[in-house]
Amino acid sequence: MKKTLLIAGVLGAFAASAQAQSSVTLYGMLDAGLVYTNNSAGHSNWRQGSGTVSDTYFGLRGSEDLGGGLHALFRLESGFNLNNGGFDGDGMFNRQAYVGLKSDQFGTVTLGRQYDSMVDFLAPLSDAGAGYGNNLAAHPLDNDNLDNSISVKNSVKYRSANYAGFTFGGLYGFSNQAGQFANNRAWSAGASYSNGPFNFAAAYLQTNTSRNGNTNGAVSAGNSDKTNVTADLQRTFGAGLNYTYGPATVGFVWTNTHYDNLIAASQGGASIVIPSGTNLHLNNFELNGRYALTPALNLDAAYTYTDGKLSGSNGSGDPKWHTVSLQADYSLSRRTDVYVEGVYQHASGQLGDAGANVAMINTLSPSTTQNQVAATVGLRHRF
Repeated sequence: MKKTLLIAGVLGAFAASAQAQSSVTLYGMLDAGLVYTNNSAGHSNWRQGSGTVSDTYFGLRGSEDLGGGLHALFRLESGFNLNNGGFDGDGMFNRQAYVGLKSDQFGTVTLGRQYDSMVDFLAPLSDAGAGYGNNLAAHPLDNDNLDNSISVKNSVKYRSANYAGFTFGGLYGFSNQAGQFANNRAWSAGASYSNGPFNFAAAYLQTNTSRNGNTNGAVSAGNSDKTNVTADLQRTFGAGLNYTYGPATVGFVWTNTHYDNLIAASQGGASIVIPSGTNLHLNNFELNGRYALTPALNLDAAYTYTDGKLSGSNGSGDPKWHTVSLQADYSLSRRTDVYVEGVYQHASGQLGDAGANVAMINTLSPSTTQNQVAATVGLRHRF
């Protein structure tokens, strides 16, 4: 009897120890507000918005301590529409779904559906990806994926440990199609360095898409309300830096995107008329800043100039966009805040045979003119 109790006690202690060294966390973001647009597909529009400023999503993440500085980990994350409860994009876990191993000394290897190096390294220095929650302020068509419009399926990713402020990593997404290794594959690499108030990052993303329509490949639309641009080849690279001084942070981000042999483009559920088979080259220059007036009240502003070049047998043009955003955010608690934001965009130039370029603030249906204004007020809750 005593022997049985002793064994039971040892097993119980072991189970308690194992339980203490592993964890599973439910987390997410809920963002709802009212949105006004002066021109959305030719009409002014008032609507209730879900994820207008920050993505609305929930997820599960977990880790287990395997000993010796090694950990098993996983993440399952779903984007959804708070207005109707429906899932965004393709599948239930349409943002991220991966499992992997992390070494405190050597870094982390994960497999599944994941974000690329533009999102991991460069986006945190941009206004859209810095945690301020500025989906509306993302660059036209979210052409550089700094607003995480897509995630990469069938991918293997490595991210290094932090070596005195320096981190680096890369990702490869397989086509998963026999005999067509390059049909809808993706790869990415990036690095960042932080030293006190100074932060620097650079990253690269390339996707190969075939007109054969391999829907099981590496890339598909991540969020049905966001931009979806498809081309035979997309190459995006960029760099950025920011500096924090007391309550103020200022930053600059530059990205360069090439779309070779365009297939289709859409935004906010509306198709964008750009001649198929053409090449689109975009340079984005973003200046952003944030200032904490009080511990609870923050002001945020950004300006982006996007310079484009369209060329090919189906037309040519020089589309350009100027985008300005202003936001005030007030924290009611550590997890709940209210915000007000305004965005103005002016377009110029031509989109080849499609005619004059139009304004198209990110996530909204494009304007029918060269100007578009949007304003939103809303509530966010993190859990």
